[in-house]
Amino acid sequence: LDGKMLYLKTMRDGEWAKLDSAEVVHGLFSMKGKVDSVQMVTLYMDDESIMPIVLESGKIKVTISNTDLKAAGTSLNAALYDFIDKRNALEESIGELEQKETRMVMEGNDLEESLAQLMKAMNQYVKTFISDNYENVLGPNVFIMLCSSLPYPIMTPQIDDIIKDAPYSFKSNKLVREFLSKAKENMKLIEEHQRLEQNTSTNK
Repeated sequence: LDGKMLYLKTMRDGEWAKLDSAEVVHGLFSMKGKVDSVQMVTLYMDDESIMPIVLESGKIKVTISNTDLKAAGTSLNAALYDFIDKRNALEESIGELEQKETRMVMEGNDLEESLAQLMKAMNQYVKTFISDNYENVLGPNVFIMLCSSLPYPIMTPQIDDIIKDAPYSFKSNKLVREFLSKAKENMKLIEEHQRLEQNTSTNK
């Protein structure tokens, strides 16, 4: 990676704004600065987004290798990467189960039930992590990561569940607010579309 440029960027008014940059020299890089407020930023290599980092006071150690992307050394980064590791492990288990499908069916094991249990465990883990972090930058940002895996903003049972117990500070976060208003608009459109379809089928 020698000679590559790394940038810390944050989303500001819909644009990626550069906060700092550093060149990789002999496999190392460093950035220093004052933090007025804790925020979630993204580390870029040239124009490619690599990983999220929580910008907070302290010494943050970033590891970038073929097998590992990690930020450690401060409490929120440790919590974020612990969460990412556990979620990845759960996703791997789900993937492995899907690959074992044929064998399990032949052996008469219930794949659906095992998958459902794993999915439930994963959803519960994500919900607990977000609710434990409602009041800091991790909650809203992990919520948005979760939402960005959807094809478009909609309210799923899991999202309803997270929002139902969320405090005002979480719901009033700009990113969360924007997602919720788009998701609710889309839900209305879907309902109207279903109503129209029902009406057409009953009028036939």
